[in-house]
Amino acid sequence: MKKVLFYIPLLLVLVSVGCKKIDKLLTFYIEDSQNIKVSGSFPFGQLVPLTPLTVPTKSEEKFSNEGTRADLVKNVSLNRLTLTVTDPSSENFDFQRRIEIYISTDNNDQILLASLPQVPQGVKTITLDPSTAVLDKYIKAKSYTLTTKAEIGKPISSDITLRCDTRFKVTADPL
Repeated sequence: MKKVLFYIPLLLVLVSVGCKKIDKLLTFYIEDSQNIKVSGSFPFGQLVPLTPLTVPTKSEEKFSNEGTRADLVKNVSLNRLTLTVTDPSSENFDFQRRIEIYISTDNNDQILLASLPQVPQGVKTITLDPSTAVLDKYIKAKSYTLTTKAEIGKPISSDITLRCDTRFKVTADPL
């Protein structure tokens, strides 16, 4: 009886380690960077959309490089989304109160991708809170559209360029 009790925890550890190794074989990341421009004439004090940005996915190539195909993808989620002020170099996020970024393949399927309800002041880079949405159809598409809604807290005198870095976690079956 003592031998059985000794082997049960050992068996659980081995199964857990084995599952984690299998999960790593089936999980990879798709990263992308895009620039978002905030116009110097952007209204402040209200949540307003910026110009939508179309992003080509190149997912078929990435799936092939990872040894899978689009039809074998099981789950795609947003792992990380960061925004960095790139121009002008002296600017930071003091001009912004809150931000929401939506993803769509057409105007009918827009969902929240990530948001930050209170943007910290005095920083050049922010990390948004990812939504829990399943994003398979967006990453499998030839392109998707990012729509940013921002609330500006104070008037800005010139255009501001933000770099949007996304990282999607993809789980798929191998070929």
